Amino acid sequence: MSLMQELGQRALDRGVPLSVQLDATYRCNERCIHCYLDHDDHGEMTTAEICSLLDQLAEAGVFFLTLSGGEVFMRQDFFDIVEYARSLMFCVKIKTNAFMIREKEARGLRNLMVQDVQVSIYSHRPEVHDAITLLPGSLKRSVAGIRLLRTHGVKVVVANVLMMRNLRDQAGVKELAKELGAEYTIDPTMMDGDRSVLRLGLGVPQLQDVFRNSDLVGDVDEFCAPPPAVNDDVLQEFPCSAGHTACYISPYGDLFPCVQFPLPSGNVRRQKFMDIWRHSDQLNEVRSITARDLPVCSGCSHVGTCTRCPGLAYLEGNMRGPSPQDCEKSFARTGVPSANMHLKRAYPTLSWLGSDSVSFGDPLSPASICLRYASLSGIWIDRPVR
Repeated sequence: MSLMQELGQRALDRGVPLSVQLDATYRCNERCIHCYLDHDDHGEMTTAEICSLLDQLAEAGVFFLTLSGGEVFMRQDFFDIVEYARSLMFCVKIKTNAFMIREKEARGLRNLMVQDVQVSIYSHRPEVHDAITLLPGSLKRSVAGIRLLRTHGVKVVVANVLMMRNLRDQAGVKELAKELGAEYTIDPTMMDGDRSVLRLGLGVPQLQDVFRNSDLVGDVDEFCAPPPAVNDDVLQEFPCSAGHTACYISPYGDLFPCVQFPLPSGNVRRQKFMDIWRHSDQLNEVRSITARDLPVCSGCSHVGTCTRCPGLAYLEGNMRGPSPQDCEKSFARTGVPSANMHLKRAYPTLSWLGSDSVSFGDPLSPASICLRYASLSGIWIDRPVR
């Protein structure tokens, strides 16, 4: 077990919120075609409110603090916030488009010793990148910002969100990151705060190409290997860290299990952070769910290796249900259909399972029929259905 794994396990065992993402603003100078945020200011937390929140987070045991947006540099007090966070010894990470970074900003981030700065670059070609951000000249300015950060020794991670519009530019962005002295990461997930965004995402054929690119995944045979057998230990695992050791806070003080899990769980303007963390009914419900409690996914051969996001599942129907996006990723990676894919083929009119409105106790309900089908077809692990 690595040091980070041990730290995460200890935080989980003790119920400590190890990591928090705080969006300082939703305002932004870009208008990315896949972004679902409302960029108007509807009453963001003030500097004093954020500093008070940071005091509470430090007292609660938070170590990793990610400051994001929107575009964080739209806040004139952003450096005041970062400076105060560093005074409390947070490990600070920043997400920005780097458009507004000049010599002063780059030098300031170096002096404050932030852990890293993540910058989204969609293409190495201005005509593609700028068409996604809808801000002319944005690639040129973002690259200039990255160069300044690297000149001052600030670690930069170039984040490449893959979609149909920029898929063939992935290699170019990776090469650009290398030339800039930055790290490189990809993300093929489309957050569907606005479901129309999903049309921009990659399909299975494109995901298969990505997952079989050794420059991206390393050992392809290992990465794309069929899932191992599922045992009781796997079924006792939690889906992810959301609500367990991590959470997300909006510019308006709303607290959610994760930035990709928009289940309202409290508001830090009305309640103390630790009161929400310990007593929120929503967070406690999230924490109660293990893989065994997922009506479809618990019977899937991918349950131990899937990247299933409960937040995406929540957006797509129910936090206990499958996430079709993640089902597609598992299938594209291994060639093995998920339980949800089997059920959809058998009952195409049943959009998803696991809804609170679906009765599994009725033996003639579509859900119960599908569960019996799954069991008989060998994709379901025998378990009681309530």
